[in-house]
Amino acid sequence: MKYKILIIDDEEMILSMMKKCLQEKFSVYTADSAKRALELLTVTPDIILLDINMPEMDGLELCQLIREHISCPIIFLTARVTEQDVIKGLSVGGDDYITKPFRMDELLARISAHLRREKRKGTVANLKFDDKLVIDYNSREVFYGKEQLDFSNKEFEIIKFLSRNAGMVFDRDAIYEKLWGYDGEGDSIVVKEHIRKIRNKLQVYTDKNYIETVWGVGYKWAK
Repeated sequence: MKYKILIIDDEEMILSMMKKCLQEKFSVYTADSAKRALELLTVTPDIILLDINMPEMDGLELCQLIREHISCPIIFLTARVTEQDVIKGLSVGGDDYITKPFRMDELLARISAHLRREKRKGTVANLKFDDKLVIDYNSREVFYGKEQLDFSNKEFEIIKFLSRNAGMVFDRDAIYEKLWGYDGEGDSIVVKEHIRKIRNKLQVYTDKNYIETVWGVGYKWAK
């Protein structure tokens, strides 16, 4: 099985060139923005190549956002070469950096070295990033940025079920039967109350409505 590598750079030519050079040895995923990169983190990459100079959210900010939840190596791709830039990149969670322009054989050597070290750790993340919302399915924790949100067991189960099926609509009865089972002693009204509580907790941090109501049908996790 090939290692998965995520390349994040806002220059399409660089993405295309690197994908062409690396796809023989790796399963390559590319993102031209931080937003797209967050979506692709669900593939659980084994290593990330991250450009520092990007619009909207730069590589340093993105690294800082994901590092507490992503353990795989992050190698910065940068034209910056000052000592201060290197220190800043490493301080926000980067593992290494390589300056542009670079030779592909040098980059491959760096990637291989980090993957060997990572293989010895044997850690695999199971996460979903949705803007600044982070769902850790392994630890059953939810974060918004650096803030951990407190959800009950059933609230987390609803978040887990809907977020793993983003865009799909489920009625209250289907959600109840999935999470409480056919022998549950309550009824689907409890689903409505749990979703109300989830929304209230999320609204403390964001105006985004992650769980949407599809009137007359049910609920879905917004894509």
